Amino acid sequence: MYAVIKLSGKQYKVETGMVFETDRLEGDQGDSIVITEDVLMVNDGQDVTFGTPSVAGATVELEVIEHLRGEKLIAFRMKRRKRSRVKKGHRHELTRVEVKTISLG
Repeated sequence: MYAVIKLSGKQYKVETGMVFETDRLEGDQGDSIVITEDVLMVNDGQDVTFGTPSVAGATVELEVIEHLRGEKLIAFRMKRRKRSRVKKGHRHELTRVEVKTISLG
């Protein structure tokens, strides 16, 4: 069984037991997040249910494993012959979550 959910403005295909990283979510380590409004599609093995825009009664339960920061990204700009150089770094705030249950309701 798998589902397609919308989380933090992105769509994810999730299965039970799957661990993935997404943009920083509210909640502490070990907290449970239940998604009801943003379940876009559910496949239970025999039938595929599409939502318009979300599947009525479908829920996906996620558990927050940890909060972390992504690897450092460097943005470097340079104008040749002008002695102009700008170097900026960025690390994205992430949350690692595990899919506990997917139910069609």
